[in-house]
Amino acid sequence: MENEDNPYTGKTRDFMGEELRRRRKAHGLSQRELGDRMFLSGGYVGQIEVGKRRMTEDIAGRLDVELNTDGFFGRLVNALENSHHEDYFADAAELQTLAKAICEYSCTFIPGLFQTEDYARVVIRSGHPTAPQEKIDEIVKWRLERQQLLKGPERPDTWIILHETALRMVVGGPAVIGAQLRKIAEIIRAHHAVVQVVPFSAGPHGCAGGMLTLMSFVDAPDVAYAESAHSGQLLDNPALVARHRRAYDHARAVALSPKASLELIESVAEEFERCAQKQT
Repeated sequence: MENEDNPYTGKTRDFMGEELRRRRKAHGLSQRELGDRMFLSGGYVGQIEVGKRRMTEDIAGRLDVELNTDGFFGRLVNALENSHHEDYFADAAELQTLAKAICEYSCTFIPGLFQTEDYARVVIRSGHPTAPQEKIDEIVKWRLERQQLLKGPERPDTWIILHETALRMVVGGPAVIGAQLRKIAEIIRAHHAVVQVVPFSAGPHGCAGGMLTLMSFVDAPDVAYAESAHSGQLLDNPALVARHRRAYDHARAVALSPKASLELIESVAEEFERCAQKQT
């Protein structure tokens, strides 16, 4: 029995799957028949069509031959492979450019939209310990370019909640984290974002233990993006989004006021700056 349930959402993988199904049917082939031609199971073809499995470069090339698509699938896969985004974050990054409002919570690191180059380099290297330096440089460059999202006249309303851990974790040494916190303070004083800090004294709360992004749009439903190490999930189910919204509101309720948060950020920055001076 063929799997025909492709919940097309605008994601690249869903688009590729829908195109595969459309073109397969145009050739009058079942999933099993196409799979037999490519030495794949019909179930595997079906999983690609519903976006559950990635289309590899090899499979894309064989599809272009079997379906006579003149390199269409190969070009799509190549474009996806050359993306600067981690696969699990690509859709969320695209949606951020369309959002009218972005709310973020982070318990460990400063979010990418606010990172300095030195801080970003350390964080990215920690997640890619064996990657070539050229790859790290490429990701850093992309991340800094993505920050233009917050500088234009049409920038989204942005609210960020940081756990105090993110302020005090020594990323790259005292000088690096000190400069990073100064950048956060500058963003606040420039009114480019509202920032609150959840202090250690607040204890556990709804968002504790992960990273969360909530996005609102002018003419589309809200979405939530939840991320942990090396994985992330984009959620558009209204009930789940509402649940994450309540968790975010809980974190906001136990956080320091924006004014007190700025004072704490600048105080911690001074501590790191003094420590950096002692090391020189």
